[in-house]
Amino acid sequence: MALWGLLWAVAGTVAFVMAGRPQWAAACAALAAVALTDLAMVIRHIHQGPHYQPGRNIPPYEPDHGRNEIRRPAGRRRDSRP
Repeated sequence: MALWGLLWAVAGTVAFVMAGRPQWAAACAALAAVALTDLAMVIRHIHQGPHYQPGRNIPPYEPDHGRNEIRRPAGRRRDSRP
C-alpha cells in the first residue's frame, strides 16, 4: 500500500506541476515523502525478519491438547464436508 500511495502522490505532484498549481504540487510532494518513508520502514522490517527470541528464563509453552477448544452445539462441524 505504501508503494501504491507513493505512485499516486508522485503522479499527483507531476499533474499539479503541469497544471500550474504549486500549492497542491507541494502537498502531493509532502505526501510522497511520507509514503517513501513508510515504504523504507516496511522494507527495513521485512529485511530484519522475525527477531523476537525469548530468553532462557522463559519456559516453552505446553501444548494445548485440545483443552481450549470452543464448545459448539452438537451437529455438523464447521470444518467438515456434508
